Amino acid sequence: MKKLVAAFTAAALMGAAACGSSGTDGSGDIKIGSVHPMTGALAGVGGLMNDGAALAVADINAAGGIKSMDGRHLRLVDGDSQGKAEIGQSEAQRLISKGVVALIGTYQSDVTQTVASVAERSRVPFVIDVAVDDKILQQEYEYTFRLQPNASTMGRDGAKALAAIEKQTGQAIDKVSYLHIDGSFGGSVFAAFKEEAANQGINSVQEITYPATNFSDATTQVRDAAVTNPDVIVTTGYYPDGLLIAKAAEQLKLNVKGMYGIASGAFDDSSFPAAAGSAGEGILSANYHYDATSERTNDIRARFTQQYGRPMETAAMLSYQSVEVIAAGLEAGADSDPEALRDAIAAVSLEDPLLAFSGPIEFDETGQNKNAAVIVMQVRDGKVLQVFPEEFATDAIEFPVGEAK
Repeated sequence: MKKLVAAFTAAALMGAAACGSSGTDGSGDIKIGSVHPMTGALAGVGGLMNDGAALAVADINAAGGIKSMDGRHLRLVDGDSQGKAEIGQSEAQRLISKGVVALIGTYQSDVTQTVASVAERSRVPFVIDVAVDDKILQQEYEYTFRLQPNASTMGRDGAKALAAIEKQTGQAIDKVSYLHIDGSFGGSVFAAFKEEAANQGINSVQEITYPATNFSDATTQVRDAAVTNPDVIVTTGYYPDGLLIAKAAEQLKLNVKGMYGIASGAFDDSSFPAAAGSAGEGILSANYHYDATSERTNDIRARFTQQYGRPMETAAMLSYQSVEVIAAGLEAGADSDPEALRDAIAAVSLEDPLLAFSGPIEFDETGQNKNAAVIVMQVRDGKVLQVFPEEFATDAIEFPVGEAK
């Protein structure tokens, strides 16, 4: 099947998703399932992601729906994983039973793994908006696709970027303490970082972990990270723990050249600077990120804030783009049958990614976006700025950042 080169432009703006019947018989709305943590500790980001998907559905419908299918509209049907793998699995099954032709989700790697297995058994395409673990796409799945970089890419690119910062600033980075959340997410990013760091001449990498649940004080772990007098403390985890780590580092008055997140759910979130206050100032973050230099991205973010009353974070932008990928597949195949849609998605090429990626969204044989990439951001003066590489930079990097927070 030939590749579809598709880009949804500013003409595809505003509007509301239509409601109606659903099915794969060529009539009625085409249902897309959205599985995210709508309640529980991660409900904030889960709700944002669901809203991002809803905005994409509204924009596509307002632009005329799926034109190759006589303008059929999309309809989003959401499910709440509650942040639990077994519930995410049952929610995916429920949505498929309701006739969704594709799924998006889920933010957490363990939940995403169970949803991917359901999608594979049911032969329904699943577009991962956020979930980093390499293992998800190492199962030889045919129906699962991922937009963001995987754990290995994020760890490797994070190490390469840190070495490039060393070269650019002339500040030696010989010793690193790496603090990460327990589990496949944190462990897989750390392993890739450690291997690449050695290739880049960063030979001393100390590992400290913290529990994925019931983690309310990071003081002990941050103190342990500081014992070896590292040049940089690197962290990987979610928003709540990232905030705890930043505040603990400030309280302990660490003397390091910088704090550096890789795949951190906190440090590039627009709410983090205000929540962290002085503890966040100067923190660096290597992560996938919406492209702040893109006019289309900025327009979508502005409308999202106007409609939902809160900023559109990168995770929500990935949910928006996931819906666009499914819509592009529907346009290419002119068929809402899930198996035909899977083939169309596999051949899609989206030339206008909303994230700071190195090229169009295209999937390799495993379902991984071949051009997904990591950039570096920095918290300064209450804002999250893009600082590396130069192609996506909105400001210059500042390193070292002085005494630890």
